[in-house]
Parts: sequence; C-alpha cells; structure tokens
Amino acid sequence: MLLKEKLQKAIKMMEQEGLDVLCIGPSPDLEYLTGLNPLSDERFKALFLLKNGLYFYISPEICVEESKEALGDEVPVISWGDSEGFLKAIEKAKEEFGLNNAKVGVNGGIRAVDVIDISRVLNVIFLNATRLMEELRIIKTKDEVEKLKKAAAVADEVAEKVAGFIKPGMTEKDIKEMVEKMLLEFGGEELAFETIVASGPNSSKPHYNEYSRRIQEKDVIILDFGCRVGGFCSDISRTYFVGEPTEEQRKIYDIVLKANKKGEEAVREGVTAEEVDRAARNVIKEAGYGEFFFNRVGHGIGFGVHEAPYIMEGNKTVLKSGMAFSVEPGIYIPGKFGMRVEDIVVVTEKGCEVLNKATKDMIII
Repeated sequence: MLLKEKLQKAIKMMEQEGLDVLCIGPSPDLEYLTGLNPLSDERFKALFLLKNGLYFYISPEICVEESKEALGDEVPVISWGDSEGFLKAIEKAKEEFGLNNAKVGVNGGIRAVDVIDISRVLNVIFLNATRLMEELRIIKTKDEVEKLKKAAAVADEVAEKVAGFIKPGMTEKDIKEMVEKMLLEFGGEELAFETIVASGPNSSKPHYNEYSRRIQEKDVIILDFGCRVGGFCSDISRTYFVGEPTEEQRKIYDIVLKANKKGEEAVREGVTAEEVDRAARNVIKEAGYGEFFFNRVGHGIGFGVHEAPYIMEGNKTVLKSGMAFSVEPGIYIPGKFGMRVEDIVVVTEKGCEVLNKATKDMIII
C-alpha cells in the first residue's frame, strides 16, 4: 500500500526541484513507495504523483489485480488493454488530472521509448528525477538498517560455508547454483542480483557474467552475491584460492585487503564520498597497481543493490548517519587474475559499522 510518510517527503522534494508530476516506473523506487514490485517488461505501468498530493497508477489489464492488491482501494488505477495501447490511459489521465503543461520527473524505471510516445499526447517537459528518488532513499531508518543487517548475515553464512564445497572440476555454474540455493535456504527471500562466479583469468573482469569454465588447481575465484530480506539487499565479495597462492597472489591480496580496511576506516559523518574512495584507492596506487583498479570503490545499497551514495572520485556528497554503501576495492590484471574484498557499511554517529562479518583472511581451498 502507498506509504503516506514517504509520499509526503517525495512531494516536498518535488517542490524543491520545481516538478509538477513524478512518474515512477517498475523499480526499487516504486517498491519503496508502494510495496508493489511488478514485472518490468514492454507494457507501460507507472505511479503518477502530483505536487498537489493526488496520485494514480496506470496498469495494463493483465496486471490490474496484483496492482490493486498492493496499492489498496485509495489509489485510482487506470487500466489499458493490449489492443488499444497505453496512450489511451495517458489521455484519460490527462483529462482527469490535468497533466498538460507540466514538468514531469521520470525515474529510471521509465523507458525512453515510452517517454517519446507519451510526448505525442501530452504537452509536457520531461526531466530526470533519478537523483530525487535516490535522495528520498539515501538515509536508512533504524528498522531499515536492521533489515540490511539480516540480509548481510545471510550472505556472510554463505561466504563462510561455500568454501567447503568448491573443488577443481566443478564449473562456475555449479558454484553459482550452490550459492543461490544457500542464499534462499539460509533466510534470503530472493536474490538481490545475478551471482558472479569469476574463476582463473575470468576473475580479472569485475562484472564477469558467464559460467561455463571449469575450476582448476591454482585458480583465483571471486564470488560476488547477495539476497534481499524485507526488501533490503546484501552484497558481498570474497576471493578464494584453489591451492596454495603464489607469492605474487599473496602480495596482491594483502594490498586489496589493506585498501578495503583503509576505506572502511575513512567512513564517518562529515567526510565526502570521494574521500573514502581516495583512502582505499591510494593504498593500491602507492603499491604500484593503480592502473589495475579502474572502477569506483563503492555504491549505495538499500532497496536497490546499486543506489546513492556512489563512492567515487568527484562525488562530493557529505556522508551522514544512516547512509549505507559498499567498500569494494580490487585489483584486476587482464588475462591473469583479479581479487576483490567487499563489505557493506553503515555510517553512524560514531563512525562506521561494518555489516559483513565473514572472514577476510585469505581463504585457501
């Protein structure tokens, strides 16, 4: 059902941004405001929030029942059929709610092609409201932090136990399926994102997404996975070694682990996101591996696995108590191997709480 307190906060932010209407498609934003998490496909569906406090939801007929169940009777639902197309519903909403000549903010759940089509029947100015929605969710309440902790605890248990099952000859897909099964068995309600299992030379690709390679002796394996509990996500990365690591691998792992710890030590109220990035990145730079760390140090987490604040150079967002994000430095040497250590942290009044408790000692299988 529509969460009125969060709705009022969104309206206040709309006023600050000069928006008349907020259009929110299938996304963590929509789930955060309504509890509704519809299938994201080619059929247009969205919540429209007006600055005067009115709201309505546009839904394809195929989704009306689930939409009404989630939203409750107080939210008007304007439906449309496959044969007529969603613009009929937009035209009806235009007449009922006076949408013409408005500044309409859209979130990341609205497709560009749908914006183009809506422009045919509405005389409006479309604006990017992604930042507004991120700001709405950036500070976590105590209850939300507790859900993050529960999700992190599930991921920790998997990170600890999966090492006992990994063996040479298994495929990356075998490990992926095992991790995902454990996440659900240990208390996860659903996966937070597609599990990454990057072995051997594949581990040099931070977002590797294939699963056919077989595990071999002397492999380095990065596992990156998470689940959702109460709508909130976990996200953890650990690096595993099949057999005794080489001297070079031990050296690089020590650098990555030190960068992770330095980044976490830098987290506290009043510092900027880029300062945390620098604290971790400088460790890797000073060790001579700066060119092999080419992504940001972290990303916010909550209802979405990637959201504000983004921990990267150039982001001058000042950290505040209740912000939650990853600290995940890594070194990735193309064609050879990569390593990453990732925890989720929450900014507190006293500094930083690291939610992940799974060991960061070198894991040798």
